Amino acid sequence: MSIKKLANKAIDKSNFTDIQGYIDFCQAYLDFVGEKGNLQAVIVSRNEKHYRFWQYDEQGDYQITRPINSELMYGAAEFEAVRKTFLTTLESLKETKPDPAVRASLNNTIYTIQQSIGAALDALPAGDSNKARKINGTLFENLIKFLLKQTGVDVKSGDILVPVVVDGQEQFKTKYQHDLIVSYEGEIKAIGSVKTTSKDRLDKVFIDKFLYSKLTQTSLPHIAIFLNDVQRAGKAPKYGISGTFLPGHFKAYTVKLNPLDGVYYCDIRPNMRTEPILKDHIKTIDHLFCDDIWSFVRHHNALDIEVEEETKD
Repeated sequence: MSIKKLANKAIDKSNFTDIQGYIDFCQAYLDFVGEKGNLQAVIVSRNEKHYRFWQYDEQGDYQITRPINSELMYGAAEFEAVRKTFLTTLESLKETKPDPAVRASLNNTIYTIQQSIGAALDALPAGDSNKARKINGTLFENLIKFLLKQTGVDVKSGDILVPVVVDGQEQFKTKYQHDLIVSYEGEIKAIGSVKTTSKDRLDKVFIDKFLYSKLTQTSLPHIAIFLNDVQRAGKAPKYGISGTFLPGHFKAYTVKLNPLDGVYYCDIRPNMRTEPILKDHIKTIDHLFCDDIWSFVRHHNALDIEVEEETKD
């Protein structure tokens, strides 16, 4: 399959109506980049050498992909091996606690699946970049929902209708749209934001929790899920990577507004593992699937209000 066909397949959301569609696309993409002669070049980042940029040949207009973390991204043979047990592993997480190797594989598999889509979309003409960004974000949101559902969690996206009460009387309802609404036995247990990057989106997640706490007088958990926070920097051929995460904003909101109940990354930045406040509030995404989601489901301070489920085409 050519890179043009892969890019066109990535645009068509009907190819991603379940987890298997994502897996099949990822395998096709990895088979393509793994075949000798299909890439014009593999460029190594100047400042963080485990990042790579794949340059397509003339069929892909010599476009260069987003940064690919070679420590997380599976090759075709590796992915073919892990895909065989991926779905059953997800199904088992409610009852079992996987070992570190399985947790790492879970994180890397999610990263590989989503990056295969993003990298394929990078082959589109520059004029389609905004369209590609929107599609990539929607597909990542849907992927996370599919994966959580595979574990047995009731999750959807849509509008939560929050009642505004004055002097004991409901005056009206206000709508808030959310990427993830986690429920159990009809009660909302957690609310989540799912984005490929925190760039230009971090403030809203913190403010959403603050407003919900004020309007509902509850401590409903709010979480954020991000794929990564790196982008290509520099000019050819001296490409490197730069971070898009704003640690100062994150720390300020955590300390002075309210902490989030979980922030998860597939490709976590080094300072998120070492800096005070960051290391206590940011984790790799396996922590959500293996540990935290089950704590949220058991959360006693649930919100029993109306939800209008969203349908995305």
